Amino acid sequence: MFGSGPEPNRPDAALPVRAAPTGPAPHRTATHPRHGNAPLPTAAGRLHAGRFLSRLGESLSQEHRPVWEVRRSLGPPIRERPALALSVRPSVRAASCGGAGIAQQRDPEAGRCTGAVCRFPSCPHLVGSSPTLLRALPGERSQPGPACPVPRSGTCCSSPGAMASLWVRARKVFAKSRAPGLAEMGSGGAEKGYRIPAGKGPHAVGCTDLMTGNAAEGSFLRLYYPSCDDTGIEEAPWIPDKEYYQGLSDFLNMYRVVGERLFQYYVGSVTCPAKSNAAFKPGEKYPLLVFSHGLGAFRTIYSAICVEMASQGFLVAAVEHRDESASATYFCKEKADSEPEEESKSSVEKEWIYYRKLKAGEEERCLRHKQVQQRAQECIRALNLILKINSGEEVMNVLHSAFDWNHLKDSVDTSRIAVMGHSFGGATVIESLSKEIRFRCGIALDAWMLPVGDDTYQSSVQQPLLFINSEKFQWASNILKMKKLSSDDTNKKMITIKGSVHQSFPDFTFVSGEIIGKFFKLKGEIDPNEAIDICNHASLAFLQKHLSLKKDFDKWDSLLDGIGPNVISGTNIDLSPAPSE
Repeated sequence: MFGSGPEPNRPDAALPVRAAPTGPAPHRTATHPRHGNAPLPTAAGRLHAGRFLSRLGESLSQEHRPVWEVRRSLGPPIRERPALALSVRPSVRAASCGGAGIAQQRDPEAGRCTGAVCRFPSCPHLVGSSPTLLRALPGERSQPGPACPVPRSGTCCSSPGAMASLWVRARKVFAKSRAPGLAEMGSGGAEKGYRIPAGKGPHAVGCTDLMTGNAAEGSFLRLYYPSCDDTGIEEAPWIPDKEYYQGLSDFLNMYRVVGERLFQYYVGSVTCPAKSNAAFKPGEKYPLLVFSHGLGAFRTIYSAICVEMASQGFLVAAVEHRDESASATYFCKEKADSEPEEESKSSVEKEWIYYRKLKAGEEERCLRHKQVQQRAQECIRALNLILKINSGEEVMNVLHSAFDWNHLKDSVDTSRIAVMGHSFGGATVIESLSKEIRFRCGIALDAWMLPVGDDTYQSSVQQPLLFINSEKFQWASNILKMKKLSSDDTNKKMITIKGSVHQSFPDFTFVSGEIIGKFFKLKGEIDPNEAIDICNHASLAFLQKHLSLKKDFDKWDSLLDGIGPNVISGTNIDLSPAPSE
């Protein structure tokens, strides 16, 4: 999801209209069992919001009614309307770009569109068959299209009103269909059977977090590992802190108070299929896999992939990047003024780093190239850290977890190390391979190639590299950059999973019901479990071949040649040059 900012002839999820407001809202604070102080509405606030959403939902039941008419009938919004407001035209159907609506900026006072009307230079259409959230989930970008032919005009509505209207309409769709989905979940996806798939390998899986240093320059990762089978240990929370909900809200251009409550409601009870701080399983040396997340993501939301790899006998270090490309991350620093009675509890506090949006006039390629350099260094630091632990050196974990890191001594196969990542993480894989020869091979999942520097193409990447792409995400110029790295090299492969979307790789595809998954493009036409199995099986076959593993993963070798159901060799994208006019 983890898409990015504007680039000519490339679609994108970034919508740098304005930052999500963080000012005070009419809420009281109550204690949540997991996330501590979480905002809950007062009775008056609940009544106000309930009436607003109810009336808005009734108004939007008329499919083509302009949003501005709805807002006029509703009276003033919950918050003051900003100077520049988001505009959604749900009745527009632009056949040339395949969009379901046009998102524009409009000056409410002047009554006309501003200079920067479209979200991106090429095509600003929204994804889905009806208006959806104004941004996709992390890593997602809408599909490419030509320059938008729709007149630069639109109807204005404030961001809260637009966002609420889309959610209300979605919930009405789900209710009518009576299909299982997140709208029916109650308090969370786990209660309705929406679970992230567990590992299918012979090992039980544990996970633990490791953070070193008291500054952003330290390392932060989640380690997935083969564990002793202990049924008495609870699974780790999937999203461990409420600040990650806030970061996702910022990334999605949602009000934090709205986004936090929605995420908590829908996925607050979801757990990762790995036991938290379970005892490490000694007795053999395990190959190491370093994983890099996509734009707007963080270390915990690729657990379906990481857990499967750990169940098959890998150590997986999922890095959380601090280059301001994650929705949220943090480091621990010493408290400036800690009371004596507090020192016994903790002398450190979390310093949160949130996703940074593009500034006005900022060129995205420069920012993303700088970020991918930092990301590659963070992957290399994670590698050095695990090897340091493997050698028996003492490492100070500032998170003070119950996991005993000394048990990892002499448990890493230092000759078998690989790197893997999704979207922006795919670009990180390529940069990491170019900088660190100890990574013997790499796997790039639906890679976004914009951040990769020209020098990387010139020097090329010598190690074997596997591109696993989704059917619905890629576009010609991006694929051509991949082929520039892989031409005439039999150790570099590319396959495409038919019916898959960009969100077929992160965990969001598993914790959404069928209707909402299709509505927000979290699911493709293929079953999510089948898509992730193809991804994992092809990855394991590739790793066995190039890390010289003595396993039975070669039974999936045919996938690397694009042979099998729902997989093709190369790409589905037409790469023929456009006819000259």
